[in-house]
Amino acid sequence: MNKTTMRAVGYRASLPVDDPESLVDVELPVPEPGPHDLLVKVEAVAVNPVDYKIRQSNDPGGEIKVLGWDAAGTVVAVGEKVEMFEAGDEVYYAGALDRAGANSEYHTVDERIVARKPATLSFTEAAALPLTSLTAWEGLFEHLGLENGGLNQDGALLITAAAGGVGSITAQLARALTSLTVIGTASRPETVEFATRMGVRHIVDHREPLVPQIAEVAPDGLTHVFSTAHTDGNLGAYAEALRPFGRIVAIDDFDSLPIGVLKAKSISYHWEFMFTRSLFQTADQDRQRHILTQIARLVDAGIITTTAVKDLGRIDATNLREAHRVMESGTAIGKITLTGF
Repeated sequence: MNKTTMRAVGYRASLPVDDPESLVDVELPVPEPGPHDLLVKVEAVAVNPVDYKIRQSNDPGGEIKVLGWDAAGTVVAVGEKVEMFEAGDEVYYAGALDRAGANSEYHTVDERIVARKPATLSFTEAAALPLTSLTAWEGLFEHLGLENGGLNQDGALLITAAAGGVGSITAQLARALTSLTVIGTASRPETVEFATRMGVRHIVDHREPLVPQIAEVAPDGLTHVFSTAHTDGNLGAYAEALRPFGRIVAIDDFDSLPIGVLKAKSISYHWEFMFTRSLFQTADQDRQRHILTQIARLVDAGIITTTAVKDLGRIDATNLREAHRVMESGTAIGKITLTGF
């Protein structure tokens, strides 16, 4: 590859999303792949809450910082120790939080957290899946202790914000790979429709008290909760609705949590943060490649589907600012994507 510079979108200061300088188009050097890295020509990206949260809270002090932790593209070069991929492979991945994001024409990523993209999906459709699929899989099968393919498991799972990016893929995996009754929170007609289409069996309205609604559809109580939002405000309701020895996994952010309400029922609480493996270079970092490979197989078999809902067009600062604005509003359904430069 002869190119030495590339187009990218980044930010130099933490500014409100309606400020034109909050995200800007820039030209940067094409990165060199490290020993275990792939150099990927980025074909499509998706936007997640982590993007705007970092933009709001991590001021780079005038230096350009590139965001974006969902990508699909084509490998154009590999590092000297790469074993699993070669130039021409079509891949998808979420990347690592402590490295530059993928809102750039070319991007380097460790091969251990990359998989070949689903063959039946476009780059755009595939870009919507990595971060949320990893979050959902690790939350369900590692932290909640559910058995992948365990179709004799008794119980009921509550997923909050079931029409969101994480909620919608969690619902699909729980429906396809477990026998739990899948309950999801949603309030608007469009979110109710999408969550139901994604695999939620019963909808409860998060604007109304949760416990009586849960009791109607799961009279024996919940066994598991996948909390994607408002965990601190809902924890008392979870404790009341869960059976003894129930489990909660949460992914959202808050200042404090009154976990004493969980003690009487011996309810266990777990964090899920899909960047932990790459951030701490854990020995099992390549598990994320295996998870994404399994997700691709499920997609290509027609068992689960992409959660891409709206593509805003090419990858540039204007379109990314709009994607951030929608994400910040809390009204997004499924995943927002951008395609090409």
